[in-house]
Amino acid sequence: MMKNILVILFVFSIAFANAQSDKALVRQGNKSYQNNDFPKAEIDYRKALDKNPNSLSGTFNLADAVYEQENFEKSAEMFAKIGEADLAKDQKGMAYYNLGNSLLKAKQYEPSIEAYKKALRNNPSNEDARYNLEYARQMLKNQQENQDQKKPDQDKKDDQKQDQEKKEDQKKKNDQKDKQDQNQEKPQDNPDDQGKPEQQMNDQQSKQISKKDAERMLEALKNNEKKTLEKLKKGKKENARVIKKEKDW
Repeated sequence: MMKNILVILFVFSIAFANAQSDKALVRQGNKSYQNNDFPKAEIDYRKALDKNPNSLSGTFNLADAVYEQENFEKSAEMFAKIGEADLAKDQKGMAYYNLGNSLLKAKQYEPSIEAYKKALRNNPSNEDARYNLEYARQMLKNQQENQDQKKPDQDKKDDQKQDQEKKEDQKKKNDQKDKQDQNQEKPQDNPDDQGKPEQQMNDQQSKQISKKDAERMLEALKNNEKKTLEKLKKGKKENARVIKKEKDW
């Protein structure tokens, strides 16, 4: 477990000459901080910075108060800015150590490792920074191992999703093909032949042939048959004559 120790700079040796009021506000903020009233401490530190924007103690302690309210990204931004300032090595070391803690709490393990390294460069005797450095390395390793384990599972899920989509697409194609085949096999009615008055009239006329018309048709058939028989008889006589000649010869 990380050592959650913040370095509080109540009074920096480097202070800019200014009215006593900003220092009084810093001291007031320190009391609120010690009483764990971090929102009140933040207000006091901000008031001190309004009086003296160059107050390093006000800036550093404000970042501590923000950290304690778990606004780790904002506190990291503040500590990084302090670490870049022109300060003594021990002060830089404290700023980078708190920067590492902020990044570690935000689960930004790689940047926190770099921050702890900078803290140790400026203050090699900071054992808390050394401990948290190893802790951050272990957390980064665990994070990478978890990501490696999740990747095959995610790849498997993606493959299963693609297979399912392919099956659904193929099913849709098969259903469409079956529907087309059924439409081709089904006899198509000619819409032009449906509902025509002429066609309906012809159908009715064919069903309503009168008896007189039937007798006429029958008489015509008889006459045709009679003519046909006469032709056949005439043909037989001619054939008979031919055959007889062949026999006489």
